[in-house]
Amino acid sequence: MHELPLTKRVIDTASEHANGGKVKKITLVIGESSGLVGECIKLYFDLIAEGTPCGGAELEIESVKPKLRCKVCGELFERKPFSFECPCGQGEGEPTEIGREFFVKSIEV
Repeated sequence: MHELPLTKRVIDTASEHANGGKVKKITLVIGESSGLVGECIKLYFDLIAEGTPCGGAELEIESVKPKLRCKVCGELFERKPFSFECPCGQGEGEPTEIGREFFVKSIEV
């Protein structure tokens, strides 16, 4: 349910940037560990964008996979199921902010 206010804010932001024009496309970046569900945002978008400059606009979502950083070599890597081991084989990964993103990448008017 927390997707609803975020979707409203995306629509407000895109409408402001349209300067009275019509928004054709919005691209969002959503990290898979952000706690947000892209399909919910799309559903809300289609419902609440009607009657705004975003009505009928395409909503594209780019997903970002979470990455860990190796404590030994510093390499970023995607975690394998049930393992935090770095591909270098020398250390374990620790969480990073990669995969927690949520932002508007572009607005096409």
